[in-house]
Amino acid sequence: MTVEQQSKTLRLGSADLQVSRLGIGTWAWGDRLFWGFGGDYDESDVEAAFQASLDAGINFFDTAEIYGFGRSEKLLGQFSRESGQRVVVATKFFPYPWRWRRKSLLDALRGSLGRLGLSQVDVYQIHWPYPPVPIESWAAGLADAVDAGLVRAVGVSNYNVDQMRRAHAVLASRGVPLAANQVEYSLLEREPERNGLLDACRELGVTLIAYSPLAQGLLTGKYTPDNTPSGARSFRYNRQYVGGVQPLVALLRQLGAVHGGKTPAQVALNWVICKGAIPIPGAKNARQAQENAGALGWRLTGGQVAALDEVSAKFQPA
Repeated sequence: MTVEQQSKTLRLGSADLQVSRLGIGTWAWGDRLFWGFGGDYDESDVEAAFQASLDAGINFFDTAEIYGFGRSEKLLGQFSRESGQRVVVATKFFPYPWRWRRKSLLDALRGSLGRLGLSQVDVYQIHWPYPPVPIESWAAGLADAVDAGLVRAVGVSNYNVDQMRRAHAVLASRGVPLAANQVEYSLLEREPERNGLLDACRELGVTLIAYSPLAQGLLTGKYTPDNTPSGARSFRYNRQYVGGVQPLVALLRQLGAVHGGKTPAQVALNWVICKGAIPIPGAKNARQAQENAGALGWRLTGGQVAALDEVSAKFQPA
């Protein structure tokens, strides 16, 4: 199949929902603690990122109630209304330990809908499989949300194979498909391949959504041992780790040149797409959004994917 023949969208799991093959993660929209919102970027920058993504044909935006303590949802809702264009919105429920009743999920969902300015959200996900409430209870809560007409599709996030199967079984018993499992997945975080999660998603018809597909910027080529990530990221990606990644970044540059000058970030995102997942990189401004979109409309060859697999196989998550 040629790139021209490939659809610009795909079905999210077996849900009745079409999304772009690349989405945008909005963790940084409104988040001051980790990303420093209001410092070197602000609301006008992320609004420009939103519009640039739409202009490039990206319709899928992922947020969560805890991103910026609700501000990410508010900004995404505001931008969506002002654009007048139809976007696919995914958000998440956080299972705080004081949320111990199934009804807590519907209450939190209504809060998210209020911040988003929506009567129904396209995708609602459980953010983490935290105790004490069993996975089965929250899965039943997702089915309740579908029955109430508040969501179109449901998913989970950071679930391992067993946890995903348990959630899938509960939802299936209610006639609701598990559309997606959102986990960290990139050339520097390939655990979903090693632990069988990617294969299990394929088996169950669940779409894997890949967050941090650029390893929080490490795969963009921006960072070197003399220019490491700042803030909270500096603890995870230190000088030694950033130095070790440079051969992989060099290969990304080499393959990008073969494909007409694609950037390392675009090649890294295309690799995720080739694996059958939907990457949701962040975008703080229009330039980053436009670069993300450059991962679409072309495809790495099987040999190029294998070469990236080989070089990245030695890296363990930082």
